[in-house]
Amino acid sequence: MKHVIPTVFAFAFTAGSVLAQTPKTSIEIDLQEQTAYLVRNRHVILSTPICSGRPGHLTETGSFHVIDKERFHFSSLYGRIVDRFGRTILADADADMAVPRGCKFVPGTMNYFIRFDGPTGMHAGILPGYPASHGCVRLPKQNAIAFFDAVGVGTPVTVFGRAPRRAVTSTKRLPQTRPGFWPNYPRGYYSAPSWAR
Repeated sequence: MKHVIPTVFAFAFTAGSVLAQTPKTSIEIDLQEQTAYLVRNRHVILSTPICSGRPGHLTETGSFHVIDKERFHFSSLYGRIVDRFGRTILADADADMAVPRGCKFVPGTMNYFIRFDGPTGMHAGILPGYPASHGCVRLPKQNAIAFFDAVGVGTPVTVFGRAPRRAVTSTKRLPQTRPGFWPNYPRGYYSAPSWAR
């Protein structure tokens, strides 16, 4: 018994010092500024513009933890409706909407998904310059990859502020990202290319 107690204390001291040396990583999301921060040891190592939830689908504020990470994730609730040729008929569709004959519902892609609050998380997506999502936090793809690689399950996530009702009008303008190829722009309709008509 004499040897067990010092061994336990030595293990606890070693484990404590190792944990103290591990960088403390967290995510902070400012809805007012439409910006997310990757923080390590109380220093911002990456900031990125975001697109948070729009009115009626606001992003929840509070303190959370990363619950799950998924490289290739598809929404079970939102997506688009396409015709039999793959042309987008409705770009902002819900899974429970009536689908016209000859069409189908295609779930929305949410790559580099970091879940932190029930169905809500962060993922690569389009940034129109104002809150426009169904509650998730969209990031430019390259920053979504960086966040995805830097955090693990259990990483703290803090969401604060109020989402602006209109486009952010500070001196720094949020970049608008567009897809490289049709038809997954959430607010637009793309006619089929000439070879598909």
